[in-house]
Amino acid sequence: MKTILVTGGAGFIGRHLVPGLLKEGYHVRILDTLSAQVHGQIPADVAWLQNSPGLEFQRGSVCSTTDLRRACDGADTVIHLAAETGTGQSMYEIGRYVDQNVLGTANLMQQLVDGSGSGVKRVILASSRAVYGEGAFIRAGDPHQRRLTPPTRGIGQLRHRQWELRCPETGEELTAVPTREDDRTDPASIYAATKLAQEDLVRIGCASKGVGFAILRLQNVYGEGQSLANPYTGLLTVFSNRIRRNLPLPVFEDALESRDFVHVADVVSAITAACTREDAPNAVINVGSGAATPVKDMAHALSRAFGVEPRVEITGQFRVGDIRHNFADISRLRQLLGVTPHVSLEAGIERLVQWVKAQPLHEDRSAAANEELQRRKMMG
Repeated sequence: MKTILVTGGAGFIGRHLVPGLLKEGYHVRILDTLSAQVHGQIPADVAWLQNSPGLEFQRGSVCSTTDLRRACDGADTVIHLAAETGTGQSMYEIGRYVDQNVLGTANLMQQLVDGSGSGVKRVILASSRAVYGEGAFIRAGDPHQRRLTPPTRGIGQLRHRQWELRCPETGEELTAVPTREDDRTDPASIYAATKLAQEDLVRIGCASKGVGFAILRLQNVYGEGQSLANPYTGLLTVFSNRIRRNLPLPVFEDALESRDFVHVADVVSAITAACTREDAPNAVINVGSGAATPVKDMAHALSRAFGVEPRVEITGQFRVGDIRHNFADISRLRQLLGVTPHVSLEAGIERLVQWVKAQPLHEDRSAAANEELQRRKMMG
């Protein structure tokens, strides 16, 4: 029976992914620290780890050679989900993000080279759209529709509330287009930089050993089961908490920044396809819905799904490391993995809301997280 190791498998994506792998007859081993930031000080959402036939749970860290050696032993495939996530927090907890994301991935590659993971035949990495930075744009009046990948907006531009990207040659506002896997990477945050480093480690390490791989650049993943206690990641769950507490929804900049929101079920389909198809893709693949949604529109849709009038508060504030727009060209997702996202934003929000309503009400910690950024001059 094939053994699949899922690092970080007790988290949001893992709890959707693992049951499907078990149903397919795989033996699944999870290595996870059960981080208090995600699961709470006394984890109450992980009973399934002990009660699922065919599932082996090991509590440990990819930063520990001992833990990783034990987890990799006998594994055929590794799905590497373990990572610190969140743009804002990464800008001042640099060491922790580098340790977990970069060193942890280096440790994994070391096991493949000369450790207990020498029998691994395939590695699937959950990377991020953050590696692109601002992403791809065109000039509206350009008859050749040349693709531009402008640099990250500078602090001076943000302080002057100049939100949109502009052409470095003409100064005109640019129009965002779907980002392709061959577009320039330009991380704008420490988190993004660590994800790009993960990609290089996996790509080079796997190629050197003849191990198949897939690097999946995930867009903004949302859905039922996402942590309601973590104020640093998961915009829809942060807003869901605030809606339930009758609090306004603060939106940065002018509320027109946009994201590609992709439901976790579609992400699981992509990971499963990359893991189980006969031949490894050996490629970088975008995973998203392929559509850009302004954050203001998402906040309105979420509020209506809860049955309340939207209370969107446009703050005019910004966070260092945030980008303006990014959405994915998913042609390669369809071509290489045969996956087409099927959960619409409307249906996905409805599923999320019904799940949230059944959960305990959590303390809203988003304001405190923003105050920490302001104290460190990472937010204007």
